[in-house]
Amino acid sequence: QVQLVESGGGLVQAGGSLTLSCVASGRTFSRYAMGWFRQAPGKEREFVAVISRTAGTDYADSVKGRFTISRDNAKNTVNLQMNSLKSEDTAVYYCAAKFSISLYVTSRRPADFGSWGQGTQVTVSS
Repeated sequence: QVQLVESGGGLVQAGGSLTLSCVASGRTFSRYAMGWFRQAPGKEREFVAVISRTAGTDYADSVKGRFTISRDNAKNTVNLQMNSLKSEDTAVYYCAAKFSISLYVTSRRPADFGSWGQGTQVTVSS
Protein backbone atom coordinates (compact mmCIF):
# COMPACT_ATOMS: atom_id res chain seq x y z
CA GLN A 1 0.00 0.00 0.00
CA VAL A 2 0.93 3.62 -0.38
CA GLN A 3 0.72 6.42 2.14
CA LEU A 4 -1.06 9.56 0.98
CA VAL A 5 -0.82 13.16 2.15
CA GLU A 6 -3.20 15.83 0.87
CA SER A 7 -2.68 19.58 0.84
CA GLY A 8 -4.19 22.68 -0.69
CA GLY A 9 -7.48 22.99 1.11
CA GLY A 10 -8.75 26.25 2.54
CA LEU A 11 -11.43 28.90 2.53
CA VAL A 12 -12.52 30.38 -0.79
CA GLN A 13 -15.42 32.48 -1.99
CA ALA A 14 -18.04 31.03 -4.26
CA GLY A 15 -16.88 31.20 -7.86
CA GLY A 16 -13.25 30.90 -6.84
CA SER A 17 -10.69 28.18 -7.43
CA LEU A 18 -8.49 25.83 -5.42
CA THR A 19 -6.05 23.11 -6.34
CA LEU A 20 -5.70 20.10 -4.08
CA SER A 21 -2.57 17.98 -4.21
CA CYS A 22 -1.89 14.48 -2.95
CA VAL A 23 1.61 13.04 -2.65
CA ALA A 24 2.09 9.29 -2.40
CA SER A 25 4.96 7.45 -0.79
CA GLY A 26 6.70 4.50 -2.39
CA ARG A 27 7.95 3.56 -5.83
CA THR A 28 4.80 1.94 -7.22
CA PHE A 29 2.57 4.99 -7.65
CA SER A 30 2.09 4.25 -11.35
CA ARG A 31 0.40 0.95 -10.46
CA TYR A 32 -2.50 2.71 -8.75
CA ALA A 33 -5.67 4.32 -9.96
CA MET A 34 -6.14 7.48 -7.91
CA GLY A 35 -9.35 9.04 -6.71
CA TRP A 36 -10.72 12.03 -4.87
CA PHE A 37 -13.69 11.71 -2.59
CA ARG A 38 -15.38 14.17 -0.25
CA GLN A 39 -17.49 14.10 2.87
CA ALA A 40 -19.68 16.91 4.12
CA PRO A 41 -20.93 17.03 7.73
CA GLY A 42 -23.74 14.58 8.27
CA LYS A 43 -23.34 13.03 4.83
CA GLU A 44 -21.73 9.91 3.46
CA ARG A 45 -18.42 10.00 1.67
CA GLU A 46 -19.02 10.57 -2.02
CA PHE A 47 -17.09 10.11 -5.22
CA VAL A 48 -15.64 13.22 -6.88
CA ALA A 49 -13.13 12.12 -9.54
CA VAL A 50 -10.83 9.27 -10.47
CA ILE A 51 -7.89 8.83 -12.82
CA SER A 52 -6.65 5.52 -14.16
CA ARG A 53 -3.05 4.41 -14.55
CA THR A 54 -3.18 5.68 -18.14
CA ALA A 55 -4.81 8.99 -17.16
CA GLY A 56 -8.32 8.06 -18.17
CA THR A 57 -10.72 10.10 -16.04
CA ASP A 58 -14.22 9.95 -14.62
CA TYR A 59 -16.12 12.63 -12.72
CA ALA A 60 -19.22 12.93 -10.61
CA ASP A 61 -21.95 14.77 -12.47
CA SER A 62 -21.94 17.47 -9.80
CA VAL A 63 -18.36 18.50 -10.61
CA LYS A 64 -18.07 17.66 -14.30
CA GLY A 65 -16.86 20.66 -16.26
CA ARG A 66 -15.62 22.44 -13.11
CA PHE A 67 -13.04 20.03 -11.65
CA THR A 68 -10.04 18.46 -13.34
CA ILE A 69 -8.04 15.52 -11.99
CA SER A 70 -4.48 14.94 -13.17
CA ARG A 71 -1.49 12.86 -12.18
CA ASP A 72 2.29 13.11 -12.44
CA ASN A 73 3.84 9.67 -12.00
CA ALA A 74 7.37 11.12 -11.88
CA LYS A 75 6.40 13.14 -8.79
CA ASN A 76 4.01 10.58 -7.25
CA THR A 77 1.34 13.26 -7.26
CA VAL A 78 -2.32 13.55 -8.12
CA ASN A 79 -4.01 16.95 -8.29
CA LEU A 80 -7.58 18.16 -8.28
CA GLN A 81 -8.10 21.55 -9.90
CA MET A 82 -11.41 22.97 -8.69
CA ASN A 83 -12.95 25.94 -10.48
CA SER A 84 -16.27 27.76 -10.15
CA LEU A 85 -16.60 26.52 -6.60
CA LYS A 86 -20.02 26.43 -4.99
CA SER A 87 -21.09 26.36 -1.36
CA GLU A 88 -22.21 22.76 -1.85
CA ASP A 89 -18.58 21.82 -2.60
CA THR A 90 -17.76 22.44 1.07
CA ALA A 91 -16.43 19.19 2.54
CA VAL A 92 -13.37 17.33 3.67
CA TYR A 93 -11.63 16.06 0.56
CA TYR A 94 -9.81 12.74 0.61
CA CYS A 95 -7.25 11.30 -1.78
CA ALA A 96 -7.40 7.54 -2.29
CA ALA A 97 -5.40 4.87 -4.10
CA LYS A 98 -6.62 1.66 -5.73
CA PHE A 99 -4.02 -0.90 -6.74
CA SER A 100 -4.83 -1.97 -10.28
CA ILE A 101 -3.39 -4.64 -12.56
CA SER A 102 -5.37 -3.08 -15.40
CA LEU A 103 -4.05 0.09 -16.99
CA TYR A 104 -7.55 1.39 -17.65
CA VAL A 105 -9.83 0.54 -14.75
CA THR A 106 -11.36 3.15 -12.53
CA SER A 107 -13.95 3.00 -9.77
CA ARG A 108 -16.43 5.25 -8.01
CA ARG A 109 -16.75 3.00 -4.95
CA PRO A 110 -14.83 4.01 -1.81
CA ALA A 111 -14.61 0.35 -0.80
CA ASP A 112 -12.43 -0.35 -3.86
CA PHE A 113 -9.70 1.98 -2.62
CA GLY A 114 -7.26 0.50 -0.12
CA SER A 115 -5.24 3.56 0.86
CA TRP A 116 -6.54 6.92 2.06
CA GLY A 117 -5.10 10.25 3.08
CA GLN A 118 -6.07 12.13 6.19
CA GLY A 119 -8.23 14.63 4.32
CA THR A 120 -8.10 18.36 3.70
CA GLN A 121 -10.91 20.81 4.43
CA VAL A 122 -12.41 22.89 1.64
CA THR A 123 -14.84 25.60 2.67
CA VAL A 124 -16.67 27.68 0.08
CA SER A 125 -18.37 30.79 1.37
CA SER A 126 -21.40 32.16 -0.43
